[in-house]
Parts: sequence; structure tokens; C-alpha cells
Amino acid sequence: MKDALRPLLPVLVCLIAAALPACTLPRMLKVAQEGQEVRVQPAVLESNGENVLFEVTARVPAKHLRKGKAYNLDLSYRYENGLQQDTLGRMTFILGEYVYDEQDKNKLVITKQFSFPYSPRKSPGTLVARPDARRLKPGGKLVKGGELPLARGIVTTARLVVRQDSTVSLLPETASNNRSGTRVLPFFFDAGKSAIRNYLGTNVAALEDFIDSNQHTERVMIVAGHSPDSLDAHDPRLADWRVQALATYYKRRVDGFSYLNSVRSIVFETQAYHQRWDLFLSKVQESALKPEQIDSVVQIVNDTRGTFSEKEKRLHTLSFYDYLEDYVYPVLRFGTVAVQYTAPPRYDSEVYLLSKKIVDKAAETDALTPEELRYSATLTPLLAEKQRIYETAVATTGRWEAYYNLAAVLLQRSEKEATSKSRRAYQRRAATYFTLAAHRNPTAELFFRVATAYHRAGDQLEALQSYDYAIKLGGPHPVLEKAFADKAALEIEIGQLDDALRSLSFSGKSYQNTMNLALIYLLKQNYEGATTHYQEALSLKLDDALAYYCLAVVAARARNESLVGERLRQAVALDRAYAQRAVEDLEFSSYASSKTFLEALR
Repeated sequence: MKDALRPLLPVLVCLIAAALPACTLPRMLKVAQEGQEVRVQPAVLESNGENVLFEVTARVPAKHLRKGKAYNLDLSYRYENGLQQDTLGRMTFILGEYVYDEQDKNKLVITKQFSFPYSPRKSPGTLVARPDARRLKPGGKLVKGGELPLARGIVTTARLVVRQDSTVSLLPETASNNRSGTRVLPFFFDAGKSAIRNYLGTNVAALEDFIDSNQHTERVMIVAGHSPDSLDAHDPRLADWRVQALATYYKRRVDGFSYLNSVRSIVFETQAYHQRWDLFLSKVQESALKPEQIDSVVQIVNDTRGTFSEKEKRLHTLSFYDYLEDYVYPVLRFGTVAVQYTAPPRYDSEVYLLSKKIVDKAAETDALTPEELRYSATLTPLLAEKQRIYETAVATTGRWEAYYNLAAVLLQRSEKEATSKSRRAYQRRAATYFTLAAHRNPTAELFFRVATAYHRAGDQLEALQSYDYAIKLGGPHPVLEKAFADKAALEIEIGQLDDALRSLSFSGKSYQNTMNLALIYLLKQNYEGATTHYQEALSLKLDDALAYYCLAVVAARARNESLVGERLRQAVALDRAYAQRAVEDLEFSSYASSKTFLEALR
């Protein structure tokens, strides 16, 4: 009988409430708060990537329900000694928002997830709830209750990521009297397509700039190929169509915009690469695959049995085929335009004076070769003056070396800025110029520089895309391993732990990777694994205060107070800054007043 009446309980409550004398809002607020339970998970707020995520469960007595009125909990996060506040949302006990507690049918339950953006200035802070009772009609009367502190924040253990930035040096500059040379411009095509694309992986703008600059052109060599997969290799003439598309584009541009050259005066040489396993294997050799994985690919390709398509299908059976698909196949859908050109010589004695005049707009921009103009930047120690020269070189020549060195100078200037806002402005400009350099000379190292600049500036999505593109291009193992290592660090920063583990599997053993692998284990609550890897990091970098501090965090989460004290004592002995950090770190809030904790910080 009782079970049969349960579905009618909300209706009965409302009918009884309607039959009772009018209940004041203060009375309703008091009834709701009697026996109220509000719990937050996690109990101490912590950062997850760039956000703080948590769940709030509120239980209140069902007898507070009144028709036309509602009980609410307004949630906010207060920080900077209560001077700043983020409004997070509201939990309202109205029909459709709550359910009945399975353990106690006299209570209503609402469970809701909340988040707010992380910022260092928000730690420490307090999550608070402000209860109120109000009439539901517009402009209805409102009665507020006392403020309830729910949780403290913010634990920043997830931000203990290690990333050892590589030093970005300027390219060496030399000037030569010989201005003749060969300009090589790579292009990449979409799978199964021969149309020239105008986004990432193209050099259309660089090719147009070169043709429009009217260098005397003697010969143009165009080649193109295809990847082994069925989408790209199904058309036996696809490579020919790609060659033809590049040749047609070049000729039309010369006819329309060049006054020095003509299509008739230029010798065009073209070649299409069909079913070239040697190109595929060269990219595999330059990839981040392990030696035994490379051997597996070579064995399949060099097998005398099977057709081209049958061998490609056998590649699908490899456990790491997704790497080939993501990072090798795309760069085999290529085309290359190589242009031989000549220009009149320039003597070194004129370089410095002409460069000053060009920068000051007192001489024509073509008074020096691109190499000579860039070389003039080596003649001054002032970063601001170097920047002006490279900015002029970028504007007048469009060479990738100029873009690269301008970006490198901007990164060097960012290190001398006092405010984070100014630093990030320089870093973002550096990333833009590294991108322009990489588009003109697409190599793994250059796109890795793009990613580094964006990573320093905190532009995470752009950094992640650039790391990914650098890896796809392939290159020397040290570059690829560093790209995967820094990509893993970024993935930890944005809360993508499983992706970070995959990236680390393609990188080498280093202090950075070992520390970040330990952090992943820590965040996944595998404290034994985290301890093992932090101790391994100490074998790679002796007396590392950060590793000892992280071991103290592991001990705190494992509820090992004596080990917390021992590890903190070791960290503080090596670097006194960790004493203040431990005092402010909510990971140690349970031990803040203990004798073991206080003695460790002395």
C-alpha cells in the first residue's frame, strides 16, 4: 500500500501545503535548512586543465515545499580575501529539478556539476552557498539566509608539469656576392585531391611572392606523389594531376604578373612519382617509430610477394598503423616546385650603409639581397635594432629565414619584459612569425618552434595543433622526441592525461618525461607508480627539490604523515621556496598544524 502511494507523494505534499494557512517565507527558509546537507566532490577544489570542475549534492527536507514558492542555493567562489567573486549558478528545489532520496523519502536531492576558469589569483579561495526562499512570480518577495562555506580551493597539483624549454637561437647569417640560387617550395594536397589548397601546409603565397618579385628565372622543376592508402592511390593518374595543377598555376601567374619572365623563356621539367615505396620508407625512417616498428614496416614493403595495394593492406594490421595514417601518409601527398634564378651581385662594402637606408626608407627595398639585409642584423647588439632590420627583411623579401629570426628576436625580447601581459604579447607575435617561416620552409623543427612560442604564450589549442603538425612532417629523432615530450606536457596541462600517455610513449627517456609520467600516475591515483617514477627522476637529476616536493604530495594523498615530513624536509633543504609553497598548498591542509609538518619546514 505504501509503495502504491509513493508516486502520489509530491501531489499530496502540494495539496496539504495549499490547505494549510499561508506560510511565511522565513518559516519556509527555516524548515528547508533544518536537516539540510550540502556536499562537494572533490572536498577540496582542484584545477583540471584550465578549469576547476566539481559536483554539488544538496539534500533538504521535503516538508519545506510550498506552492508558488521555492528554496534556492546560490553558489559563488570568493577569492583575494573575499574582494573578488565568481557567480557559478543556482540549485532550485522546484518540480523537475529534484528527486527523492532513495535512503530517506522525506528528503529531496539535487546533484549538479559546476565549473569556473582557473587562475593563479583564485587560490586560495572559498566556495560558498547563499540560501534563500522566494515567490516564483516575477518580482516576487525574497528572503535570504546566512552564507554557508562549502569547500576550499584550489589544489594545483595538476599544474606541476615539467617542461624544459629549448633555447631558441638566431640562425647564422652570411652574405654572398653570388645572388643566384634555387628556391624550393613544398606543397601538400588533401587525400584523393589534386586541387591546390590555400590553408595549412601550402606555399601558395610564397610562390606568388617569388613570381611577382621578377627574379630572372631559368628553369622550373615540378614533382608530385601520392600516399599508399586506397583513398590517395585509387587513381593511377593522381600524381600526374597534382603535377599538372602546380604547373598550370605557375604558368598562369607568370603570364599575369611577371614583366621580366615569360612562360616561353622558362624551361619546365615535370615528374610524377607513382607507387614509390622508397619515398614512404624514407619518411618512416625519419619518424618517431621505434627501431623494431620500423623493421616491421620495412619487412612488409620489401616482401617480394604481393601487389602495391596488398602490401598497403598488410600495413593496416600493424598495431601502430594509426601513427602511419596520422603522421606519415599526409606528407606523402606532396608536390614540390623548385625554381632556378639569377640576380646581379652585391659587394659587402655596401651592405651596412644600404641596410640603414632601407630601414629608414631612404633607399629602395631591393637595394640589398635578402641575405645581405639579414646579415646586417648581426652588426648590432641591440635587440630593438635587430627587430627593425628583420621586420624590414620580412616586409621586403618574405624569406623564411627573416621570419624565423624576427620571431627569435621577439622571443628574446619577451624574456626581458617585466609583466606577463607584455611577455605574452611578444610571444604571440613570435608564434605568428614562426608560423610564416614554417609555411615557407615546412620542417618539423620550424613547426616545433611555432608550438613552443604558442605554448609559452598560453595559447594551448594553437600549440597543440603545431606540435601535431611538426610530428606529421617527420624529421630527426631528437626533434620529434622533444615535440612529443612537450606535446605531452601540454596535454597534461589541459587535462588530457590519456593523450599525454600516448605522446610520452613516442618520446625518449628524460627528466622532463619521467616527472610528467609520474604526475599522470599521481593524478590517476596510482601512488605506487607515481612514487617509482619520481624516484627515477631523482636518479636522472640528483637533489631535485621539485621531485622531493612531489613525493611529499604523493605521501599526503596516501595519508602517510611521517613520509610527508621526510620528503618536505628534503625539498626545503634544497630550496627554501618550497616551505612557503607547502604552507599555501591545500594538499597539506590536513597536516598544517601537525608537529611533523611544522618541523619539516624549519
